[in-house]
Amino acid sequence: MTLLLVSPRDINEALAAVRGGADILDIKNPEEGSLGANFPWIIAEVRRAVPASIPISAAIGDFPNLPGSAALAAFGALRAGASIIKVGLKGPKDVKSAVYLARQVVRAVKGTDGSAKVAVCAYGDYQRAGTIDPLLIPRIASKCGADIAMVDTAIKDGQPLTDFIREGDLKAFINKARSHGLQAAFSGSLGYREVRTLRLLNPEVIGVRGAACERGDRKKGKISERRVQRLKKLLGA
Repeated sequence: MTLLLVSPRDINEALAAVRGGADILDIKNPEEGSLGANFPWIIAEVRRAVPASIPISAAIGDFPNLPGSAALAAFGALRAGASIIKVGLKGPKDVKSAVYLARQVVRAVKGTDGSAKVAVCAYGDYQRAGTIDPLLIPRIASKCGADIAMVDTAIKDGQPLTDFIREGDLKAFINKARSHGLQAAFSGSLGYREVRTLRLLNPEVIGVRGAACERGDRKKGKISERRVQRLKKLLGA
C-alpha cells in the first residue's frame, strides 16, 4: 500500500494530519524552500505529541554542496526526534559529489541510530532549477547507503511533478529504486488528480503539503483534517 506523507509546519498542523489519517509526518518549513528545514524544538514537540507508531520525517533543507553542514543538520534532526531524515540535493552537480554529500548524511544518521532512515531527494524540475537529474537518485541513494529515493519539485509555482517527468520514467524510477532495495517516494505540488495518477504506479510513499492545506495553499493555508482524509481515500485507504 502506498503511504501518505503529509508535511506539517507546526504542532497544530501535525495533529490535524494525524486525525486525517496521515501515515508519516514530514516536518518542514515551507518558508525556507521545497525541503525547508524547521526548528529542532518543533520536531521534538511533534514527536512528543503524536503516537509513537507514526514515523516522524524531517527535511533538513535544499542543500548546497556542503557535506559537513548537511551531516550536522541531519544529526540535529535525528536527536530532536525524527526517524527519517530527508535531504535535498540542490548543490551537487554530478553523481560523485552527490554521493559524497549524501553519504555523510547517512553516516551521521546511522552512526547514531541504526534503525533510522535517510531519504535522498532530487527535483523533477531540475532543468529550470539547475540541479542534478532526478533519475540518477536510485543510483546515488544506493551508493551512499540511504533507504529512500525521492523526487520533489524545487520551484513551487503550482506545476506538479508530473509536468516534468513522464509517467513511464516515474515507473522506471520505482523499478530502479526497488532493484537497489530502496523505497520510492514522490512529491512536488501534487493535487488530487496527480495523486490518483501516481497511486496507479504504486510507489511506497506519496508526499503532499499544498493538497492537504486549506485552499490548496502550501504557505498561507493550514493543513485540514478533511483534506487529509480525502487524500487517504484516493490512496485506497
